Amino acid sequence: MATMVELSPTSEQCEFVLGLPVNKKTPPRKVPSLCSMRYSIAFIAHICNFTLIAQNSIISITMVAMVNNTDQPSHLNSSTEWFPDGLNGDQHEASKHLSIKAPVYNWSPQTQGIIFSSVQYGMMLMQGPGGYLAGKLGTKKVVGIALLGSSLLTLCIPLAANLGLAFLLATRAVQGLTQGAGYGGQFALWQKWAPPNERSRLCSIAMSGMILGIFAVLLVGGIISEALGWPFVFYIFGSIGVVCCLLWLILVYDDPVSHPWISSPEKEYILSSLDQQFNSEEQPLPIKAMLKSLPLWSMCLCSMTHQWLVNTLIIYTPTYISSVFKVNIRDNGLLSSLPFFVAWVIGILGGLLADFLLSKNFRLITVRKIITILGNTPPAALVVALPYVQSSYIATTTFLTLSCGLSPLCQSGVYINALDIAPRYASLLMGTSRGLAHSSAVMVPIVAGFFLNQDSEFGWRNFFFVLFAINLFGLIIYLVFAKADIQEWARERKLTRL
Repeated sequence: MATMVELSPTSEQCEFVLGLPVNKKTPPRKVPSLCSMRYSIAFIAHICNFTLIAQNSIISITMVAMVNNTDQPSHLNSSTEWFPDGLNGDQHEASKHLSIKAPVYNWSPQTQGIIFSSVQYGMMLMQGPGGYLAGKLGTKKVVGIALLGSSLLTLCIPLAANLGLAFLLATRAVQGLTQGAGYGGQFALWQKWAPPNERSRLCSIAMSGMILGIFAVLLVGGIISEALGWPFVFYIFGSIGVVCCLLWLILVYDDPVSHPWISSPEKEYILSSLDQQFNSEEQPLPIKAMLKSLPLWSMCLCSMTHQWLVNTLIIYTPTYISSVFKVNIRDNGLLSSLPFFVAWVIGILGGLLADFLLSKNFRLITVRKIITILGNTPPAALVVALPYVQSSYIATTTFLTLSCGLSPLCQSGVYINALDIAPRYASLLMGTSRGLAHSSAVMVPIVAGFFLNQDSEFGWRNFFFVLFAINLFGLIIYLVFAKADIQEWARERKLTRL
């Protein structure tokens, strides 16, 4: 007869962690962070995320050049009298100049919304399986193959667009599958590389690469489109992805044990820090308990509603600036990129802030909730205020910058909560929660396209109010039900024979 018995943290003096014996009575001796292998892994993950999100969001800026804007009615009856003369260029002339270098398509706002969302279906479906596969096959293989696939498909986007809308949508959908596997698969790294007291900063360093990727695309995408034509944005970032894939496969290893260049003190520090979270035995997946877990559901819901805000900023910042200020694509890219540079900086600082609060003996759940509130409420409120300050480009740019800048704080809050409540299943849970969150990336362009098509004057305003209501709902649920202690179903157990 087999019985499940919970492991006692003091039952043995020595345990096997990731395959190596670790003395549990010896407290982990911290090793320097500078030039350490765990921070090198975080930096490489940063570059990987930079590449994946850049390839995902290229079309947000190139859409301004791909669409014949002179045939589209303005969405807002806004004034640009306060906009600088140097940036308020002749959009018609810019469109003629771009059309000579690259094809221009007559896509309605609703069609553009479908194109924006097409990549998100695969991302939504594959992040959970990507996390599971990474746990079984290894993060190195899963993310490496995903990055290569996404890069090759990025190179094919201009050809697909020329072949027709159906080919473009199909290519984007398959690309979403590869990117979903890449995003979901990388979370398995932090199960084995991140000491508990450094999780916030390591995860924030890795995930902030996504923000830097958006910044880079918006900054240089417009310049490349204007100088060479919009297809070259895809060619350049697709090529960068191939190089990053080689870098990933050479330098990244699944755990400290298998890494050939890690120092012995750092290896011992990481393994002894994780000694109560891993065991060499395989554990059955407690699916029923997971489905009944309110902390897990609150984490997933809050991630989804926050991603509604994030995807609105990623997808529609260039479109909003274009519709309000009628600027050319180069200046649009410059204005759209500024908020994401600020977000990149704050995203990294947010991880340091979370770990600092923990070092001052704040409760872990308190830190997670504070950081999540700061990353949700002020950004959503600032987005709602945008239509009321559209007559001033300074106020609009400031509000967009603050909203986008504060939202990455959630990287050190709700997004890594799975590492707190279920560290041994964190890869699967973080991938699944991010996959569910990407359902918002599918819905945002569809909902936005509906509002902007139905009501040209108040479309943005109504859409932003919907965003605020959704964001607030998810935050309230998280504040009520979120936990930060290891859940009963996620604790270490072993089989004994009676």
